[in-house]
Amino acid sequence: MLNDIVKPLTEWYRQNKRSLPWRDRHNAYYTWVSEIMLQQTRVEAVKPYFRRFTEELPDPAALAECPEEKLLKLWEGLGYYNRVRNMQIAAQTVVEEYDGVLPASYEKLLSLKGIGSYTAGAIASIAYDIPVPAVDGNVLRVITRIIEDDGDIMKQSVKKRIENKLQEIMPGEYPGDFNQALMELGAVVCVPNGEPKCDVCPVAFCCGARAHGTIDRFPVKAQKKDRKLEDRTVLVIQDGEKTAIRRRPSRGLLAGLYELPNLKGHLSEEEVLESVKAMDLEPLRIEALPEAKHIFSHIEWRMTAYRVRVSSLEEIRQNDLLFVGKRQSDDQYAIPSAFSAYTKYIRE
Repeated sequence: MLNDIVKPLTEWYRQNKRSLPWRDRHNAYYTWVSEIMLQQTRVEAVKPYFRRFTEELPDPAALAECPEEKLLKLWEGLGYYNRVRNMQIAAQTVVEEYDGVLPASYEKLLSLKGIGSYTAGAIASIAYDIPVPAVDGNVLRVITRIIEDDGDIMKQSVKKRIENKLQEIMPGEYPGDFNQALMELGAVVCVPNGEPKCDVCPVAFCCGARAHGTIDRFPVKAQKKDRKLEDRTVLVIQDGEKTAIRRRPSRGLLAGLYELPNLKGHLSEEEVLESVKAMDLEPLRIEALPEAKHIFSHIEWRMTAYRVRVSSLEEIRQNDLLFVGKRQSDDQYAIPSAFSAYTKYIRE
């Protein structure tokens, strides 16, 4: 059954593919950067990040030597900052061991920090025409519907089984187009959380789920555990010119990034004022800000917030706080999107 999809799917892709800034170039670095960015972010949202990142860091050598604060600032808004840290480690390996060029070998790509089987397959097939599969969530959805595979796609054994099936039919002449065709089909036709567009699908003729009316049963995915809920109180501490930020610990959630000071629990105005005084700051006025929430993969923050005006600050470190101006916060310090509901107050 799967043998029948190769030619019509690839032809459909060549005629209907979206125009994306990282496509149609045998540029392994562009493929790598785009695939890492796309792992948790929509295509349209990634485009400006990709352009900015590759303009500033056009190749592995530039990425390898980029200062960490600049690197995190370039990644700001994409989340999952360990991914770009891993990219830099991998880039340093590429510079040291492969003369600054990503290796044209699936196995060597797989050995680089932060590159798994999907990303290695994407780079190898798209940039180097190596016939290996690249199986992401879109591909798993497409294939499990075509062959009506009821395995739990969260299990590595199921993903490996799909990879093996695709390896058997991988075309030797245009593996990159075929892999991208599968990804594209899952992104724009065989979509999740909605009605698939079977009437325009180039492989609907051999789709088992369509034939048997079982599309809504695939893919099978085990239910995630409930997220841990955490209450936080976020503080926007300002003197009119500067805002207090601080750096998070080097390990754990949002490791090494800058944040607005925050405290566990939902605190009252009186408790916030006492906490600010404990920072050796003199509060003058306090204002409640709108509530917000942010969802991480396993934790959900439910945030209350206050804007606290304090007497004059100096741009020095004090009780682990750093007082920065509006332009500095925009240009130098990566504040994660978890605080996006409140970072606008820094710029007012």
